[in-house]
Amino acid sequence: QVQLVESGGGLVQPGGSLRLSCAASRSILSIDTMGWFRQAPGKQRELVAAIASGGSTNYADSVKGRFTISRDIAKNTVYLQMNSLKPEDTALYYCNADYIIRNYWGQGTQVTVSS
Repeated sequence: QVQLVESGGGLVQPGGSLRLSCAASRSILSIDTMGWFRQAPGKQRELVAAIASGGSTNYADSVKGRFTISRDIAKNTVYLQMNSLKPEDTALYYCNADYIIRNYWGQGTQVTVSS
């Protein structure tokens, strides 16, 4: 099993930045893929960014060039650096771990982009 704890959400003005953190209960090198998803009200949950155990990354087109996913292996933590935030980035952000063909989710952290 994998427990995930997110932090770092909040209220930010358009153009601002936030960094989300996701701490895992086991070595992230043992997890096939870790990712960030988001869900806005009335919309489906969507992939934002993911990082595989080997270090390769992928991003949703809507965040390319603005968001960066990274990790600290020693801390078993994955980060999502979000820059140039837009109102349409407002959503509940979830950390996800794909571990031995099961998906694990964090509790979610709210990101609100508003002036």
